[in-house]
Amino acid sequence: MTWVHLHLALNHVPVLGTLFLFLLLLVGWIRKSREIQRLCLWSFVGFGVLSIAIKFTGDFAFDELKGVDWLDKVMIERHEQSADQATTGVFVLGVLGVVGLFLSRGERPVAAWICMALLGAALGTFVLMARTANLGGQLRHPEIRSKVSNDVHQGGRGASGSFQT
Repeated sequence: MTWVHLHLALNHVPVLGTLFLFLLLLVGWIRKSREIQRLCLWSFVGFGVLSIAIKFTGDFAFDELKGVDWLDKVMIERHEQSADQATTGVFVLGVLGVVGLFLSRGERPVAAWICMALLGAALGTFVLMARTANLGGQLRHPEIRSKVSNDVHQGGRGASGSFQT
């Protein structure tokens, strides 16, 4: 297995997982289920750690791909900048998860403000993760690029190859 393959395999987990945990935490909060809330807290901590590994696999995957003719450095930079923002979001979720676990140790309930902060941060992080995944997908799937992006990357030519006016 190459770094590229590992990166592609792992990066789906936090994208879909963040949305899943957002919904699960919402259910746990509405039902006032401490067990579900704490499960989500632990999972957010796990995602925080996993996001670091995914970021490293992306860096190693880029090193593996240097020199291939189809690699667009501008698109890679956009993907990497977006990944940095998304990783920061997942890291914030992990920190909030640790704080929530600490404050709810023993038999204490999970603080409502922790749930609210995590719900907001999870939704924002999902958007960042989805954008990052989209930008990563565009590297090898030109059919999902926007027309503006295609024009830029084809030297002013549209998808048909003719100049656009």
